[in-house]
Amino acid sequence: MPSDLRHLVPLEHRITADQRRARNKHAGAVLWFTGLPGSGKSTLALGLEQRLFDLGAQAYSLDGDNIRRGLNADLGFSPQDRHENIRRIGETAALFADAGLIVITAFISPYREDRAMARAAAGQAFYEIHIKASIEVCERRDPKGHYALARAGKLADFTGVSAPYEAPETPALVVETDRLSVEESLARLIEFARTKLLNV
Repeated sequence: MPSDLRHLVPLEHRITADQRRARNKHAGAVLWFTGLPGSGKSTLALGLEQRLFDLGAQAYSLDGDNIRRGLNADLGFSPQDRHENIRRIGETAALFADAGLIVITAFISPYREDRAMARAAAGQAFYEIHIKASIEVCERRDPKGHYALARAGKLADFTGVSAPYEAPETPALVVETDRLSVEESLARLIEFARTKLLNV
């Protein structure tokens, strides 16, 4: 730890997690979606955010492209920058959860080490959710055209093609989007949220 950080004293909030849960009717949480490009993370994150909002929950979705246009606009795609990208997102998501919100993150986050770092930031509020689909299905979907670019050698270090994806070993939930429809996937996610987080 840098010497100039050793004298920092964390702020102790006067509002407890139980008070926030009572006000919001749900616990604060980080629902960390991870999966291959094209597996459906962003679609399901936005869909779940809407469903939770309709149920009266305080929910917010963080998506890779949006974060990289703002908070992480200074980062590139080197291994070091990708690591820092996930570190910042993990810390930000943990703050959202501490404030009592349900934050849904939609990031490939291909490395277990980086996801463990995000888990450490949020503690018991962290739930790793594997949005799972085969590489063949993801490549057929190719919603952003990235697989085609990667196969043509125009996009380096692309997860699933020229860079690895380390699947979760013990996720809190697996949603198989190559077997389930969007509606079926959202139903599984809502049921998970009702069981783990919601008081409604």
